[in-house]
Amino acid sequence: MCGRYTLFAEYSDLVDRFHIGAAIDEDEYVYSYNIAPSHEVLSVINDGTQNRMGLLKWGLIPPFAKDEKFGYKTINARAETLADKPSFRHAFRNKRCLVLADSFYEWKRHENGKTPMRIKMKSDEPFGMAGLWESWKSPNGKTIYSCTVITTEPNELMSSIHDRMPVILNPKDEASWLDPSNHDPDYLHQFLKPFDQTQMEAFEVSSDVNSPKNNGVHLIREIC
Repeated sequence: MCGRYTLFAEYSDLVDRFHIGAAIDEDEYVYSYNIAPSHEVLSVINDGTQNRMGLLKWGLIPPFAKDEKFGYKTINARAETLADKPSFRHAFRNKRCLVLADSFYEWKRHENGKTPMRIKMKSDEPFGMAGLWESWKSPNGKTIYSCTVITTEPNELMSSIHDRMPVILNPKDEASWLDPSNHDPDYLHQFLKPFDQTQMEAFEVSSDVNSPKNNGVHLIREIC
């Protein structure tokens, strides 16, 4: 699964990298070294004319949900079952997004417990995780825009750490993924594959990352 990640790239770099035409104000973007489920996360959608960058609540709430707590069990969506799961199949065809990150955390199991690992690009560049988004209206009329991160089988690097990893899209595929005119599940599935492990690296970080209450720059530093 993907349950924690970081985003501290410069706002202007994100606007350039993801070809943003409309965005939240720069002062609404806050660096985070420990993004967790239920947080507002920086995401990109395409409205048919341009890429829009804004905030979505992490934990997808489908239109049929009775309350927003539904989102606690939908922070991730398995690539293999998107077309069939009631919570995701409509969004898969119609409401896709990128969830922006510059690294993510996963916990490597061993006989003495679990070790937190940080996984990132060797280039340190930000990347887009494939996601889905939805809008949900509460009984009192409040609309919540939410998202989920899609996961797939691990690449060679990740296989020694965990049995799943987030789908990181190749930059050349991002426009096709976001294009709201693409509705064919078979066509869309081609993008949901493990990212090239030769462009990635992983290392141990502080156990402070175990708690989402901790959010300091020390969390991203390698423990030697």
